[in-house]
Amino acid sequence: MTNNILKLQIKQKILDNFSLSEKQRDLLDRCFVDEINLPRLDNVIDVMIEYRMGADILIPYILFQCYKTNETLAMSLLGSDLTTQEIKLFETFVTVKDVRSFSRSGEAESIRKMFVAICQDIRIVIVKFATILYDLKLIKPPMSQEDSDYVKLVSDVFAPLAERLGLSGFKFAFEDFSFELLEPKAYEELKNSVYLKKEDNEKQILITKEKLENVLAELGIKGEIQYRQKHFASIYKKLKSKAGSLENIYDIIAMRVLVNSIEDCYSVLGKIHLIYRPMSGRVKDYIANPKPNGYQSLHTTIIAENNRPLEIQIRTFEMHKFSEYGIAAHWIYKEKRGQNKFDQKMSWFRQMMENTEGLSSDEFIETLKVDLYSESLFVQTPKGKVIEFPVGSTVLDFAYAIHSDVGNQCVGAKINGKIVPITKELSNGDVCEILTNPNSKGPSRDWLLKVKSSNARAKIRAFFKSELKEENIRIGKLVLEQAVKNSNVNLSRAQKEEYLMRIANTMMIESLDVLYAEIGAGSLAANGIVGRIINLYNKDKSYQIKENTIVVKKNKDGVLIDGDSGLLVRYAGCCTPVTGDDIVGYISRGRGVTIHRNTCQNLKFLEQERLIKAEWQENATSSFVAVIKVITDNVNTVINSLNNISRELKSKLKGFGYKEIKGELVFEIVVLISNKNELESIIKDFENVKYVRKVFRSE
Repeated sequence: MTNNILKLQIKQKILDNFSLSEKQRDLLDRCFVDEINLPRLDNVIDVMIEYRMGADILIPYILFQCYKTNETLAMSLLGSDLTTQEIKLFETFVTVKDVRSFSRSGEAESIRKMFVAICQDIRIVIVKFATILYDLKLIKPPMSQEDSDYVKLVSDVFAPLAERLGLSGFKFAFEDFSFELLEPKAYEELKNSVYLKKEDNEKQILITKEKLENVLAELGIKGEIQYRQKHFASIYKKLKSKAGSLENIYDIIAMRVLVNSIEDCYSVLGKIHLIYRPMSGRVKDYIANPKPNGYQSLHTTIIAENNRPLEIQIRTFEMHKFSEYGIAAHWIYKEKRGQNKFDQKMSWFRQMMENTEGLSSDEFIETLKVDLYSESLFVQTPKGKVIEFPVGSTVLDFAYAIHSDVGNQCVGAKINGKIVPITKELSNGDVCEILTNPNSKGPSRDWLLKVKSSNARAKIRAFFKSELKEENIRIGKLVLEQAVKNSNVNLSRAQKEEYLMRIANTMMIESLDVLYAEIGAGSLAANGIVGRIINLYNKDKSYQIKENTIVVKKNKDGVLIDGDSGLLVRYAGCCTPVTGDDIVGYISRGRGVTIHRNTCQNLKFLEQERLIKAEWQENATSSFVAVIKVITDNVNTVINSLNNISRELKSKLKGFGYKEIKGELVFEIVVLISNKNELESIIKDFENVKYVRKVFRSE
């Protein structure tokens, strides 16, 4: 199919399924530039339709697709009567990177941004899940290392994340495709084994379906009978963990009974147990005790006519909608009660963001995996409040869930009336009362190894940061000093403190003591700080310039040359010098002379003997590219104001983009100018815009 045909089909699909104004239709047409990945866009739009999303998310997403291929066009369209919410959604799409482009070093930060997006608007994450699944389907063996890393990231993080959100369709698809790619041999063997049982299973399904329909008829209950086959990845997990063989997995095929009320669920369960013998220990009530992701249903495993176990699931239609679409169900089906469920579900993500603040990238990823993969248990306070914990949690986890002070002073507990130590693991249904001692010195560092929940770990770290600040400063200084010695870099004390202060400023740390305390508490790695020190040291190396001087001019053909020698001259892309700048030449091998601004940071890395003085020929005329950085308050109106000024530059404007960094908007505007005076005039225009904090020329 040609791109033009697919483009027309996508546009028609949008018009058939979304309510668009004339202005939105016009914006849509202008966004469909040739470079857009149309198959990927088509896939995402199908997901938007399935989840009943509206034009308020469609328009920002398509504008974002345009932005990825033609940033200047997208930014010019941003003010085209978009609402504040639509602009905000567009900005979030820009901020949350495509998972395929996550770098190893930036992986944790990218996932953090996705968590922020989840808390703001779950639809953004569903769209991202759609792109993850599309990219996953394109990968074919043999995989490159990049492909393998991507598939593992999807399997380790995004599959359990989808489960946590209750988005079962994405969860199972992520798991099955990852399983097929990462373990192709095991996948094929399992698929063949399940296929051999297909005919027998289908016969049993027909028999059981008829009996279940009779059950509904006898009880006078309106309902629906469905069946499903367990996904391959789920079967494989059970085989590896405890089942051993397919014969020991009782829910490869499951029947599903959907009814209107909870009372009907229990009535159907009782009737089924009158006609089928239930297996001991295989009746599970997830209605009274929902799973951590909110899933509710009754499960029973019976012995069917073929003498094989068969699982039957009984739930209401509302529960089934939630099991399919998770927290997205509340807007798909326009349920007023759903908002409370959504807010409850989001509390886990907000808590995760709080608990992992200040962690290194590796610590964040590990904490995330523990919280995503952990099964849950429920423990009560003496007053009957039920608190959820990961399996493996201890008395200390319970204490810190009550309050930080209770955790810090914890010396033991009473579980079900019996005194137990702080390391005692909790069990489902325990009643726990914490014992404290006001004279306790607080937690020791080995407590971090005795807790399971990220909440308890975060509060213990907070104690060390605040209560033991002086000790952390002392330890931090010693650790950093040793790391500097190990690096073999020779620095005076003044130099080292100057570099540390510069590093602290870039990290928004107000003093050296705070920096030392962060290192001492383990929140910052000393080796990472030393690496930054070495980078600053290398950049500050002095450089010498030869006394000879070259004069930058154009020859009769318009080519830049040195006026005396005739050597070819070109401008460095790193600092983009313009007429009027103080400049330095670098004589390169076989490529003439490269002109840098004399403030260019890269000069320190060049061979000193090749640097030479340079100056502009009087009345020289030429065109130069310059990059202007504008830092503003995070206000929507400033985007339109800067965009309007930029558009007035007409052909001189070569690029316009921005991103949000730490609550500020940072714009990067690329212009074509003839001299420094013209550049300064443009900078002054930007400085006069309301909400602009700082304007400067980028190095």
